[in-house]
Formats: sequence, structure tokens, C-alpha cells
Amino acid sequence: MNRVCILVEGQTEETFVSDVLGPFLNQSNIYPYAVLFRKQGGSFGYQSCRKIILNALKQDRLAYVTTLVDFYGLPKDWPGREQANSHKHYLDKADMVEKALSGDICEQLGSSFNLNRFIPYVQMHEFEALLFSNTSAWAEDKISLQLEVIKQSFSCPEDINDRYETCPSRRILNVLTNYNKIIDGIIAAKKIGLAAMRTACPHFNEWITKLENPGK
Repeated sequence: MNRVCILVEGQTEETFVSDVLGPFLNQSNIYPYAVLFRKQGGSFGYQSCRKIILNALKQDRLAYVTTLVDFYGLPKDWPGREQANSHKHYLDKADMVEKALSGDICEQLGSSFNLNRFIPYVQMHEFEALLFSNTSAWAEDKISLQLEVIKQSFSCPEDINDRYETCPSRRILNVLTNYNKIIDGIIAAKKIGLAAMRTACPHFNEWITKLENPGK
């Protein structure tokens, strides 16, 4: 049995871990559990988040630790975040932050730290990108069609950009004005399913593959 602590931004991601990701990984004898980086109104600056990452790695030395944080809105003080803006391709942006994050945590824990225990992951560009994986899963045909038009404008859902007006969640809100991230987002995620998300989102699939095979 392998335990995986997933450090998440908010309640939506916390529920995603317990209701969508957990049941899938449990089949492979992997048991993820979510820990919130911050409570309502709390800081998401890197100094406070770094302490949480380090504590998670120290408190349960048999568990693996990973992050589930959105690139969109990630504070500039996170390792690699500002430098990532120099890249155009979303995979290069994610790689920049994840490698910088891994490097900083490893530096804090010293040479004896098992590098395989920490799996940094940045969701490109935010959680809602996953909800574009299968637009036909949305309840209304009109909504599905509008979301599909948006999806077809990009190489994949993870490529949907991170400006305030055009980030994935804002695009959904423009189509579904009463969209509620915690309720509607999770309902949509369950309907879409991990298989469709993994097919449509290469970076997300890479992360899930690592969680299926922790330590390898």
C-alpha cells in the first residue's frame, strides 16, 4: 500500500482527490489524501506553502507528497513562476515551475532526502481546463457546443491560456453564468471521467502515471 499526500489549493481540488482520483488510484493499491495549502483567506505565498510541503514530507516518511496547484494565479514568489513566462509552450512552463520547486525542496531537505518521494505538479492552466476534456458530458447541448468551439481553438485543454478574461474558468463562466466551481466543477469532472482527461491532457496524464507508479 502506498500513501500519497496531495497538497491542494482549495475545496474543489480536495473533493476531486477524494471523489474522482481516490477511487481510481485505490484500484492500484494507491491511497491519496488531500491536504489544503490554505484555509479560507489564508496566504498562498511560497514561504508558507514551502513549510507545508516540508512538514508533509517529514511527518509521514513513508508517504509520497505531490502538489495540485493551478499555474494561473500562482504567486510570483513560487520557484520558477516568473521565469516560466518566458516560455510559450504550456509544457515548458509547467516543467520550469516543477523543476524549480523540486530543486528548492531538495535543497531544504539535504542530500539524504529521497527525491522520488516528492512529485511536484502544476495544473495547466487551472483545474477547469480538465473540464474541457469531453465537452459533450455537459448537460446542455448548447453549452457543450460553445465549450467545444473554445476547445478546438487550442492544441489541447491544457493550452487554454491564463489571462483573467480568457482562463478556463472564466470561459466556462461566460457560457454558464451560474457556474459554481465546487458543485458544478466536480459534477462535470465525474461525468467526464479520468480516462477522458488523461487522453485530452498530456501533462495531467503524465502526473497520474507517476501517481500510479510512485517511486519509479
